[in-house]
Amino acid sequence: MKRLLPLALLLLALAAQAADPSRLRVGVEGAYPPFSTVGPDGKIQGFDIDIANALCAEMKARCTLVQQEFDGMIPSLQSRKFDMIVASMAITPERLKVVDFSDKYYNSANKLIARLGSPINGSIAKFNGVRIGVQRSTINDRYVTAKFTGATVVRYVSQDEVYLDLAAGRIDATMVDAVAGDEGFLKTPLGKGFGFVGPDYRDPEYFGTGAGIAVRKGDTALRERLNAAIKAIRANGTYQKLAAKYFPYDIYGQ
Repeated sequence: MKRLLPLALLLLALAAQAADPSRLRVGVEGAYPPFSTVGPDGKIQGFDIDIANALCAEMKARCTLVQQEFDGMIPSLQSRKFDMIVASMAITPERLKVVDFSDKYYNSANKLIARLGSPINGSIAKFNGVRIGVQRSTINDRYVTAKFTGATVVRYVSQDEVYLDLAAGRIDATMVDAVAGDEGFLKTPLGKGFGFVGPDYRDPEYFGTGAGIAVRKGDTALRERLNAAIKAIRANGTYQKLAAKYFPYDIYGQ
């Protein structure tokens, strides 16, 4: 009997690691328009939120949205504050060391934004002495820190804070997802006089292979359910209907 006890404890521990299939907690950000933002009514809305709700409906799961700053997403997932992350999180080799991901649910390039007419053109040499703002713990943070070594990297909790300082002239540029930068800044009054500069940035080592839904390492059951749900909403037209609310182009990408 004593020899069976460790096995029983192991089975209990493994069962505890898996999320309850009927009740799921979803980590979301709420500060990354048009993917996730807090509306005038105080409710979180955006493409990420719509996708999360659609996937939960497809999986027949009762989901609770849990708002979390982006740099605390993975630690909060690991500490079981929630069961999955739907927050435009890129599937990168570095993150795959600590979490598992669903298949992608969209893929877009990353771009630099600077004031029109400035000498900043995407060339690394032009960033010597330049202040570049990024959202902390993002793929853009990691990339500019590694590549733009002559720049001063200024890190922020949210991308919205980056935009405010860029418009005010406290930083000279930002690197951000192209869709988020266009919809969340350039097409707003705050972004007047600014534009994209330089090339698309897609290096898979840093930028990954698209945005996926993160789950705890080893939670294969939930990851497979999410993959099946992503395929289903793309097949039945739900995905396209939701995407059309925000984007006049194919956000799913290559």
